[in-house]
Amino acid sequence: MSTPASLNTPHESLVTTTHIVYALHTLGLVIGAFGTATVIGTFLFGWPSIIAVIINYVKRSEVRGTWLESHFSWQIRTFWWALLWAVIIGIIGAVFAIVLVGFAIWIIGFFLLGIWAIYRIARGWLRLKDRQPMPAP
Repeated sequence: MSTPASLNTPHESLVTTTHIVYALHTLGLVIGAFGTATVIGTFLFGWPSIIAVIINYVKRSEVRGTWLESHFSWQIRTFWWALLWAVIIGIIGAVFAIVLVGFAIWIIGFFLLGIWAIYRIARGWLRLKDRQPMPAP
């Protein structure tokens, strides 16, 4: 598939940078999946994803007006939405921990949030590989 004609073609180094950002996010997810931490915990607080988000913000102006801009927005939104949902799940789980249901909320909620983060990073990276922008939110 081709990219929309209204978007500028990005410099190839920015495409590589976007691949690196997806790779860093993926590394964070993998460390969480196979390490002692949770998938979502490592995604949000591990150095790979934090570096990835910093790169997103530093390079964001360079991708503006290109099809890569949608990938940067996708990556940034994935990180911040995951953080927001982690806080919400944490609060709800803490409130219900008094009656032991909170522990199930934490386990199920963080598991589902981890699956969501894996899906978002995989979907974005696959579209980047095909040089397609992400759909508008």
